[in-house]
Amino acid sequence: MRISRILLAFVLALAAPLTACGGSDGGAVAANGVPKTLRVGLIPNVAPDRQKAQYGPFGDYLEHALGVQVELFVAADYAGVVTALASGRIDLAYLGGLTYVQAERQVGLTPLVTEIDRETGTPRYLSAIVVQAASPYRNLRSDIVGPGRTFAFGDVSSTSGSLYPRIMLDAAGVRCSTRRMDECPPLKRVTFTGGHDATAAAVLGGRADAGGIELRILHRLEREGKVPAGALRVIETRQVMGYPWVARTALGDRAVQALARAFTTMRDPRTLELMRARRYTRVAARDYDEVRRQAGRLGLGGAVR
Repeated sequence: MRISRILLAFVLALAAPLTACGGSDGGAVAANGVPKTLRVGLIPNVAPDRQKAQYGPFGDYLEHALGVQVELFVAADYAGVVTALASGRIDLAYLGGLTYVQAERQVGLTPLVTEIDRETGTPRYLSAIVVQAASPYRNLRSDIVGPGRTFAFGDVSSTSGSLYPRIMLDAAGVRCSTRRMDECPPLKRVTFTGGHDATAAAVLGGRADAGGIELRILHRLEREGKVPAGALRVIETRQVMGYPWVARTALGDRAVQALARAFTTMRDPRTLELMRARRYTRVAARDYDEVRRQAGRLGLGGAVR
């Protein structure tokens, strides 16, 4: 593998400050306008070490497609990638829709592409609310929304693990505070686990009656044996616009177009499978208007916590 370094995002905090204009390597760019050292950030939608291993072949693909060196950074949390984007320490990032909406308040970003999901065949995927399969819970409104019940979200800035479960709870009668994220009456308690795998574990372990999770991640955890197949049951779902790959707008239009082409011309089946994609399609800022509106209404539209 030619990837120079694959580091956790906390290492970024130790690095010397880098200029926020041009490439993150200080300005050296290839003929296509892309920084000669392209630094790519990934949100940890599963444990960071697993995320890091998953995206190694993708880094190799970008190096070949763009003729540049690639460095991957897997954040310790969602805020880590946003901080790195805002400071100019990374150039390209894979963000959930909510994280993108929050990040664009801090730095100019251009959404490039999202994947055509392998499960839905569209640019959208599913956020789900799950319970233990052995539980008596069947209906969100009548069985979960009530005094004494507990709920697990993922990272507070997760689109499918925080925002969309909150949308579903809100529609069922829960009134979460826009000031305190952990107050959602009439629920007794809500917690933030930090990730989808941790949410699945919390529900399986009885630490929460129900939890919000990205459905395709649950399916992957089942395939990998991390969650026993059939141990969790879905009681509610909602479609979510796919994760955008975004570039810092300061890179310039040539670089933005070259980066987008690298995704839309990706054909290697192994790389696409690793990326959970059938193929990639272009997206624009307007594709995330629902996320902006709902995040603002529910108190999640501000800076990443």
